[in-house]
Amino acid sequence: MIKLRGCQAEDLSEMTMIWNEVVEEGGSFPFEEKWTPAQLSSFLSGRTVRCAVREDNSVAGFYLLHENILGRCSSGANATYLVRRDLRGRHIGEMLVNDSILQARAQGFRYMQFNGVVDTNIHALHLYQRCGFREVGVIPKGFRIKDGSYQDMHIMYLSLE
Repeated sequence: MIKLRGCQAEDLSEMTMIWNEVVEEGGSFPFEEKWTPAQLSSFLSGRTVRCAVREDNSVAGFYLLHENILGRCSSGANATYLVRRDLRGRHIGEMLVNDSILQARAQGFRYMQFNGVVDTNIHALHLYQRCGFREVGVIPKGFRIKDGSYQDMHIMYLSLE
C-alpha cells in the first residue's frame, strides 16, 4: 500500500538515490551529474515536495511542484516526478501526478505546464494525457539523451480552472 505525504528530512537519502537513478538513465532529466543529499536539499528548498511511501516508510517516489516561470507568468505550475526504478509500472507515477494537480489547484495556480517531456519517455507522455494534459508544442531535437543523440521534447499543458 502506497500513501502520499510531505517529504521529510529522513527521506533525503532515499530521494537522492532515486534522483541519481533518473540522472544516470540519461533519458528524461536535463541534469548530467549525480547529486549529494545536500545538493538535492538545496535544490528542493522553496518547492512543494511530496513523497509516495510504502508501508515500511521507504520512499517509492516523489515530486516537486513550483512556479513554471517567475513574475507575470507565475500563474503556472511545473512539476517533476521521480519513481524508484524497481517500483515503476505500479501506478505510483499516476498517484504523484494526480496529487500534484490537486496541490497546484490548492496553491492557486491557473495551469500546469511541462516544458520538455522527452519523446522517448512514452510512459510519461501517455500518463500525462490520461491525467488530462494536452500537447501544445514540440521542440524538435531539443533534448540530448545519454547516448548523444537528440530527441524531440513535448510541451504539455493542463488548465486548472
